[in-house]
Amino acid sequence: MSVIDEIKSRIDIVDIISDYVTLRKAGRNFCGLCPFHNERNPSFFVFPERQSWHCFGSCSTGGDIFSFIMKKENVDFAEALRILAQRAGVTLESHKVSGEGSRKRDRQIQANEEAALFYHHFLLNSDGGKVAREYLGKRKVSPESINDFRLGFSPDKWESLKPFLLKRGYTERELKECGLIVESDKGTSYDRFRNRLVFPIHDIRGQVIGFGARALDDSLPKYVNSPQSSLFDKGSTFYGIDRARETIRAKNLAIIVEGYMDVIIAHQHDWQNVIASMGTSLTEKQISSLKKLTATVTLALDADAAGEKASLRDIEVLSRSMDRKIMPVPQASGWVKYENILDAEIKVIILPSGKDPDDVIKESPALWQKLVAEALPAMDFIFQNTLTEIDTGHAQGKSLATKNLLPFIHELKDPVRQEYYLQKLAHTLSISEFKIKEMLNDMPANRTEAKRAKGAPGQAHIPQRFLSHPLEEYCLALLFQYPELEKDPLALPAELFESSENRELFLRWQNAHDIALLQEQLDAALAEHLNYLLSKALPPQLENNDQLKRSTMADCILRLQERQWRRLETNKRELLSLESTNDDLLAGVAKLEEQGIESGRQLQKIFTRKKGAA
Repeated sequence: MSVIDEIKSRIDIVDIISDYVTLRKAGRNFCGLCPFHNERNPSFFVFPERQSWHCFGSCSTGGDIFSFIMKKENVDFAEALRILAQRAGVTLESHKVSGEGSRKRDRQIQANEEAALFYHHFLLNSDGGKVAREYLGKRKVSPESINDFRLGFSPDKWESLKPFLLKRGYTERELKECGLIVESDKGTSYDRFRNRLVFPIHDIRGQVIGFGARALDDSLPKYVNSPQSSLFDKGSTFYGIDRARETIRAKNLAIIVEGYMDVIIAHQHDWQNVIASMGTSLTEKQISSLKKLTATVTLALDADAAGEKASLRDIEVLSRSMDRKIMPVPQASGWVKYENILDAEIKVIILPSGKDPDDVIKESPALWQKLVAEALPAMDFIFQNTLTEIDTGHAQGKSLATKNLLPFIHELKDPVRQEYYLQKLAHTLSISEFKIKEMLNDMPANRTEAKRAKGAPGQAHIPQRFLSHPLEEYCLALLFQYPELEKDPLALPAELFESSENRELFLRWQNAHDIALLQEQLDAALAEHLNYLLSKALPPQLENNDQLKRSTMADCILRLQERQWRRLETNKRELLSLESTNDDLLAGVAKLEEQGIESGRQLQKIFTRKKGAA
């Protein structure tokens, strides 16, 4: 899924437009006063199933969430992308790294690599590293693990790494940018890590992007990390991900622990799908990379109260960030509703009190195996955690437990799982299942719905079939892969492209007239989409047949025109079916009727042209 598709999959157009327009339900759709021109009767409609909007008044325009933000905020596509990415919690890559920026990053990684070798040498060969070697021996870290994870030791000196790297040709500025040295108030600089056990932190490709360092005496803080930089973001990676990624993919399971030693000991005992969040709560950035490897995640955090709260936070982030799928859910009325259901499995390992994962693995590998096998599903963990903290022996406690757990049950869009946990709650609290179901049905459709309840109603679900536009993509692929088509007088208005990213690429191409020049001008998201179109497979018989290329393009344009007018016909039928007596709605329907006559004429013309071409 591209960045643009990911944004579309996370955002419901009704949510976005509700921030600007007061919407009212109109059958399966929503209507309101157009935000782009003055009117007394609503002619502005939002179509949730197609994730599109259209003004049937004087504007006579429409589009998707990107075109709406572009028009309403008066911004270009790149800025609309940034606004919606922030709203969706999607991280955008910066503009393509320039040659100078790429060289700078390479230098930083090389400096970190040499620093890792420096620290590793001191751990293995220096007298000062003896205390670190003894510590690792007590923690039962094998020599093989020390080498595999390239563990190191930073000498107990203000300057040891700094002069070494300066002699290797690096500047003080480069070392500051890497976070390897620190500038003092007096303008001098010194090594960041001193007298500490050093853990190199690698990205998923195995490049050293930063370091974690543990004090071996009473020095505070106990752990020090490389500072946040363009190269190192603690909230974007996992410790051990470079060594674990293939096993995670093969086993379809990632086990997340907290600390460096947990990962090292786990891998030492052949649990090579274990990674660490490095002592912080999970972030959406971390999950965005992890979910490409697996849909199954098991948390193994501390068993104390803080660890349980951290687990609850991590479950929420995982539930929000892992992939979802559109599933049909039958309703009592006989209708089928499509729900956005979590397409992942989240579990929690309950560790023995006072034990870390590395303690359990070292002391009893069989127990660790059992704990992994018997990890609680996230909802069972939530039940257990909630009911442990509340005294359910009286009515007030039962009421509080129900109020705390019902929102979680409600988030389970799978009707079978929802029914199971409803029955479990009723049985555990010895209260009526019927009453709990009543309370569940009275809840807003989802968390977003609670917000909508104050303004526009509706339910967020985005059918994936409306996220892509194969016909538009096919048309652009023809244009971009066969530049000779540009010479033909193409009657191809940009308005035929309903998807904003396709329309934006088409407009940029019209101005550039050269693919190489176009690629240089695009930001990362549009460049990704362009590369996808350039690599899209086309019929091989087109390759050496210019006449076939032209006729294929002409047919493609004709089909885009037909789609445009058929969409208008569909809108008309949907709104006419409302049979509303609301004067405001009737005005919008009347406008549709006028345009509907024109759509019929255009469709007749298209049918005639297609018949003639055949």
